[in-house]
Amino acid sequence: MSSQIAQDASTGAADRTTRPDDLDLGSFSDNQPWSLHDRELTWRRTVPILRNQQARFLPDLTRRPTLPPLARAVVVGQHLGGTLAAWYALDRRGSNSRRSLSKRLRVAAETLGPTYIKLAQIISAGEGVFPAELVDECKKCRDQVPAVDYQDVVAVVEKELGKPLHAIFKSFDPTPLAAASIAQVHGAVLRTGEEVVVKVQRPGIDSLVRRDLRVLSWLAPFLIGRIPVSALANPPALVELFAETIIEELDFRLEAANILDVGKVFVELGQDGFVVPRPHPDLVTKRVLVMERLTGFNFNDVEGMRAAGVDTQAVIKTGMIGFLEGAFLHGVFHGDLHGGNLFVMPDGRTALMDFGITGRLSEEERMAFLRMMMSAMTNDMKGQVAALRDLGALPKDTDLDAVMSDLKLDGPPLDPTTLSPDELVKEMQGVIKALLGYGARMPKSLMLYIKNLIFIDGAIATLAPELDMFSAVTDVATHFATTHGPTIAGQLGLGEQEMELDLDGIKANIGGLSPDSVDSLTYEELKERRALIHRRLSGRNVE
Repeated sequence: MSSQIAQDASTGAADRTTRPDDLDLGSFSDNQPWSLHDRELTWRRTVPILRNQQARFLPDLTRRPTLPPLARAVVVGQHLGGTLAAWYALDRRGSNSRRSLSKRLRVAAETLGPTYIKLAQIISAGEGVFPAELVDECKKCRDQVPAVDYQDVVAVVEKELGKPLHAIFKSFDPTPLAAASIAQVHGAVLRTGEEVVVKVQRPGIDSLVRRDLRVLSWLAPFLIGRIPVSALANPPALVELFAETIIEELDFRLEAANILDVGKVFVELGQDGFVVPRPHPDLVTKRVLVMERLTGFNFNDVEGMRAAGVDTQAVIKTGMIGFLEGAFLHGVFHGDLHGGNLFVMPDGRTALMDFGITGRLSEEERMAFLRMMMSAMTNDMKGQVAALRDLGALPKDTDLDAVMSDLKLDGPPLDPTTLSPDELVKEMQGVIKALLGYGARMPKSLMLYIKNLIFIDGAIATLAPELDMFSAVTDVATHFATTHGPTIAGQLGLGEQEMELDLDGIKANIGGLSPDSVDSLTYEELKERRALIHRRLSGRNVE
């Protein structure tokens, strides 16, 4: 499918022959529709207060109520109860018990609507936390949901912006560009001529999400140990994680601030491979967000990119570096990377959209992430476990030596492709049992990080399947060493020798390979190894 290429500037936009004057504020486009330089963003002044309010009230949203909202609880109970009853009666003892239950839960989530669809999408990023069957099913959970009626959209926009639609927009496309669980996005043109996108929150979604959170908080304790779909996350912990993730999406002033914060990080890193949209200086409210319209190649339009001369391998490497730099060095990163949230511009830069979910790390968490990266690159397994503990994935008093022994991390790396199905399943069960015994959990920051890594992994399959994984990791490590080496060494108190890349360790971590097995490993080859492991986990001893 041919892609939509960036259009010429509209009549009301700034003169494109001059360099935009606000590029020091964010990694914005060169086609400046309006300037954020010396503009007072009144909506941004409330953001610190809003973040503090959310942190203060979040425990109340996930505290188990004496009684849930009864009407919504009945609806949820009918669907989830019916799902569990049908599984228990028909499939519980079958060979495909977990797969059947996972499919039934996914269908129930889609039926119950936006909140549960969003929950399924969170679970879809939980590889290793939830059973593979549940993760695979949740990946199928549709991202597009039925669009809100156009008149309802108009009502929200006019109420939030305080003016009739025609007083603000020259045109407003009634057909949304995208309709997701929390909001939908429409193309529009301002009265002054700038092309924009308008993100509009679904009417009533705020109260629906809050009711659903109370229902889930009430229901979750009953599900502990009763359904075989939780590995490292018990139901109450999952509800807390979900609430922390979704609640920020319900206020677009926070999203607009996220755009500026992530864009500023890219500027400070000198990372010019990304573009973020300029939020409008005035047209931002809790439920409406007007942004600069960016266009380019759909992320899966590989043919279009290559025909235009875009180096897709470079796109991947830039994406890996930019994501890691933001997390490790500044503690701020886009938390919901997927194909619908970004595209590639004709000049090879990646445009990012939808900043409703953004990773924000405390200084302690950021340092833990940094130690985790350096430990991975130097094959320091105990350092990685310590970093996971400091991120909150393990209790603070965890005995690291005991974890190393129980998870068999203190010995030579294990090649999973050499194990029989029974041996591999036994190994996996042993790891999960040991982690549960230590009280392992999935904190929000780590979940977002893993979710993005999963997307990048899939992006490699789409844009650069021939990419040499060892070479790519070496390039990333070299970039960090040459660009940020003194900063990282100073923050972690490391010497030069302690920062040397351990390629043999990388081989073991990426592909479960011995040091002298291969000198290169393409993504396609890595995918074949994963497929073999998956077949053996499912009980098929296929060579």
